[in-house]
Amino acid sequence: MSFTKGDLLTKTRKLVNGLAKAKPVWLKAMEKSPPAVFPRAEKKVERICLPEDVYINKFYKKHPESLHEDPIKICDFDPTPSRIFGSRVLELKEQGVAEQEAIEVADAEYRLQKKAKKKAYKRLKEIARLRGTKPPQNPYPSAIKEIQAEEKKYVHDRFFNPRILEIVDKLKEQQAAEMQDRGRAAGM
Repeated sequence: MSFTKGDLLTKTRKLVNGLAKAKPVWLKAMEKSPPAVFPRAEKKVERICLPEDVYINKFYKKHPESLHEDPIKICDFDPTPSRIFGSRVLELKEQGVAEQEAIEVADAEYRLQKKAKKKAYKRLKEIARLRGTKPPQNPYPSAIKEIQAEEKKYVHDRFFNPRILEIVDKLKEQQAAEMQDRGRAAGM
């Protein structure tokens, strides 16, 4: 449909010239100083592809659980483990190491780093038990556990908040009334 193309000025002109709309007050002023027109892309915008993206995809194929366990924080300065993996493989390739060996070395480093984080948290919990204090929160939580911690309050509210319980009771009463109406209608 051609009438859907164009900016506000051209659409309004077409509607006014076709007598579909009365001439608005602002049309004359807008025709004297029309809004800026930004150039549009002639073709489809190309996807940005970095050199390490190939290795990042291989990392996620090898470690699919990392998609959910390693949080991607937009405002964080630390790169994700997959990005570290890809950068490390490129770095090793630049040093003259074969691609497969570079992937294996970067993978071994990732696994060691993951084990070190688990070991460090385990040690923190042991120290807390020895002191008789509450163990600290995991400094390396999975993304799923972070989301669950945020949602915990709302899940708790669902079962114990009086306002929500009132709404649930009203919904149950409405359902019961509808069921009775259906039963009466079927009985006639």
